[in-house]
Amino acid sequence: MSPRIYTSHLPHLPVDHCSVFTKLLASRGPDDVGGHPGSWTAFVDAGSGTALTRAQVRKLALSFAYGLRDHPSTRPLSKRGDTVLLFSPNSLAWPIVLYGCVAAGLRCTLANSAYTSHELGYQYKDSGAQLVLTSEEGISVVMQMFAELGLSKAEAENKIVVLRNDLRWAGGPPVAPRREAAAFCSLEDLLSRGASEKEELFDGKLSHETVYLCYSSGTTGNPKGVETTHNNITTLMDIITGYPQPPGDIPMLGMLPFYHIYGVSNVLHHPFYLGVPVVIQTRFDPVQFCANIEKYRIGFAYIVPPVLVVLARHPAVDSYDISTLEYMLSGAAPLGADLVTLVQKRLLSKRKPGSTCLITQGYGLTETSPSTHMLDFTSCERKVGSIGFLLPNLKLRLVVDDDGLVDAEEGQPGELWVHGATVMKGYLNNSSATKNAITPDGWFKTGDIGRRDKDGYYYIANLDSGSKKELIKYKGFQVPPAELEAILLTHPDIADAAVIGVDDAQEATELPRAYVVHANPSKVKDAKAKAAFEQSVVKWMETKVAKHKFLRGGVNVIEVVPKSAAGKILRRHLRDLAKTEMAKGEIKVKARL
Repeated sequence: MSPRIYTSHLPHLPVDHCSVFTKLLASRGPDDVGGHPGSWTAFVDAGSGTALTRAQVRKLALSFAYGLRDHPSTRPLSKRGDTVLLFSPNSLAWPIVLYGCVAAGLRCTLANSAYTSHELGYQYKDSGAQLVLTSEEGISVVMQMFAELGLSKAEAENKIVVLRNDLRWAGGPPVAPRREAAAFCSLEDLLSRGASEKEELFDGKLSHETVYLCYSSGTTGNPKGVETTHNNITTLMDIITGYPQPPGDIPMLGMLPFYHIYGVSNVLHHPFYLGVPVVIQTRFDPVQFCANIEKYRIGFAYIVPPVLVVLARHPAVDSYDISTLEYMLSGAAPLGADLVTLVQKRLLSKRKPGSTCLITQGYGLTETSPSTHMLDFTSCERKVGSIGFLLPNLKLRLVVDDDGLVDAEEGQPGELWVHGATVMKGYLNNSSATKNAITPDGWFKTGDIGRRDKDGYYYIANLDSGSKKELIKYKGFQVPPAELEAILLTHPDIADAAVIGVDDAQEATELPRAYVVHANPSKVKDAKAKAAFEQSVVKWMETKVAKHKFLRGGVNVIEVVPKSAAGKILRRHLRDLAKTEMAKGEIKVKARL
C-alpha cells in the first residue's frame, strides 16, 4: 500500500539557493538592501533606543566579516568553513556578528547564554568551534571553560572576541567596559579595520553547506549539533512568506533568545526579510516586556506559552498601555485554549470595543529550521488549539508503526514525519543518530504524535497520549533528561537516576523531576532523612546546570528505577507515579526558584 502523504493547501513556491547573507542583504540598487529601502529601520536596542537601518546593518556586517579575516588574532580561526561559537544574551550586536560571520563564510554554533562552563565546553568541543564571541558578562564562564579544557590564559584570550555593552559603534551611548574585558579583542576592534566588498557566496549546490549549529536532543539522548544549511533557512523565509501574515509593517518585539532556532530564524531572519523592524529586548522580563510594548508601539510578538501566563496574571499589564499588541504567535511548547481565552479576555477588557487581540501558534523543531506548521490569524479563534496548516513545499505523513509501513487513517493519530527542504542536513558527527531520525528517502521522524482534522488543520497530542519524545520543555527551553541523569549519576550518594517532566498548569510549563536510588538506602530510611537528602540533591544540581535545567519538580528517592529488559528507562511508569504523587499533594512544583 502506498503511503498516505499530505501536502499544503497553499501552492508550491519558488525558492532561492544562495547564502543566508545574500538572501537577506543583497543590494539591488543604491538604496536597496534585501529588496527594501536601506533607510528603513531594521533593529532597535530597547534599552537605549539606538537604531540601525538596513543599510547600516549591511555595512557593519561586511565590516565585521573583514575584521575577522584581517585581525591577527582572529585571522587563523576565521577561514571559510570554520566554526565560531556565539555565547551572549540578545543584543544589538547579534545581527551584526551573526550576519558578519555568515558573510565571512563561517559556521555559527549558538550557545545558551545561561550555560555553565561545563555545558559550554561540551558544545565548544562537539561543534569543533575555534573562536568564541561573548558578552562581557560571559567572559568568566568562557575563561573557566578554556581552563577546564587545558588551555593557558594567553591561549584562551586569543580565542575570544568580546561584544561590549558600549554602543558607540552603532551611534548609541557609551558604556564603560568591565575591567576584565580590557584584555580582549572587541567588536569595535574588528569593525574599525575596513569592509569586505561582498559576502562569501553559497550559490546552487553550495547552499547545502551548514551555516548554523543549534543543539537539540532530538527525540532522545544528549544534545546534538543540528546541521542547519543556508538552503534550510532561505527556503523557510520563502515558504513562511507565502503564509498569511499580520497586516502592515508593524514593529515586532524580539525577546525570544537568539541562540534558539526559534529566535534566530523567526526573529533575526524572517522580519528582516519582510522589512519589519525588530525591537531587541535582552531577555524576557514581565515589566520590561510591557514597558517596551508601550514605548515602541509594538504590534506583533513571537512568544512562548509562559509569556501568556504573564499577560493573564501579572500586575504590569495594568501599569502600561499595551493596546497596540494585537498579534501574537506562540511556539516551542503546546498552547492551551483556556490560557488563550484568559489572555484575550483580560487584554480586550482594557481596549475599545471591536479591538483586535489574536493569538495563534505554530509548530516546528530545531531539526526543521524550525517551522513546519502555522495557524493563520484568520482561523486562530475557531481552531484554537491547532498548530494550523502544513507550510508550502513540505510533505507530511502520520505514521503508526516504527518502520513507516502503516499510516494513520483519516482523523486518527500518528507520528509526524516531515519531508522537505527545511529538514536538517543531519546531526553533526553522529551518523547513527541521523540514521535513526531521517529515513533513507528523507523523511524526518519528529517523535511527536499528531492528527489532522477534516479541514486540514493539525493538532499535537498530549505527551501522555503517546509522544515518543523524552524532552522536557521548560518555558520554551528543551531539557534533555539523559543529560540531567548523567550529571545525577556523578553524585557520590546516587546509584541510579531517571528524570521526567511534571506539569505546572499554573505556569503553563513542564518542570524537571528526578527519581533517584540512594547508594546506601539505610541512610534515607526515615522520612526526615529522606526529605533532607532530596532537597540536598536539588541544591546540588543548581551548581551543575543552567537555571532552566534546575530540578524545579523536585527529587524523590525510590528503591529502583523502572526499566525494560533492554535497560531503557520506563518513563511512562514514572509519569504515572508522578500523577499519583501530584494527586496526593506530595509534589510541590516551583516554576520559579
